[in-house]
Amino acid sequence: MRGYLDAPEATAAAIDPAGWLATGDVGTLDATGRLYFVGRTKDIIRVGGENVAPADVENTLHRHPRVRQAVVVGVPDERLVEVVFAFVVLTEPGTTEDELIAWARTRMAGFKVPRHLRIVEGFEEIGMTASSKVRKNRLAAHARGLLAQRDDEVPA
Repeated sequence: MRGYLDAPEATAAAIDPAGWLATGDVGTLDATGRLYFVGRTKDIIRVGGENVAPADVENTLHRHPRVRQAVVVGVPDERLVEVVFAFVVLTEPGTTEDELIAWARTRMAGFKVPRHLRIVEGFEEIGMTASSKVRKNRLAAHARGLLAQRDDEVPA
């Protein structure tokens, strides 16, 4: 792409001086040169100076035999700026939130492990798009509400 029609400011913001289009996609290359999409820069969770792609955490959680669906968002944290909050739908009951966090801890870097995890029945009440994707902005607001509610319940 050479640029946006009649929009030089938008073109300058999207295309760097070397001619590369900044799409906002985040990926990794493996040893054979294959490119893997891992998320979007706007979706990145910044945990204590480390960047965490929600898709990376979700993919790891999906490898658990009882996880049907995992959706991850960032929530504010006093010390680390943000931390990972995972919402998980199970294929069958019998796994606890603490067990899933412990399982994840053995499979990913410590800063990627969800600090908060909630097992849910589904995401319909929180909000889905017409294409059946979870509305992450609503899910993040829901997660912040859950944390605020928990903080309100702690005796002073």
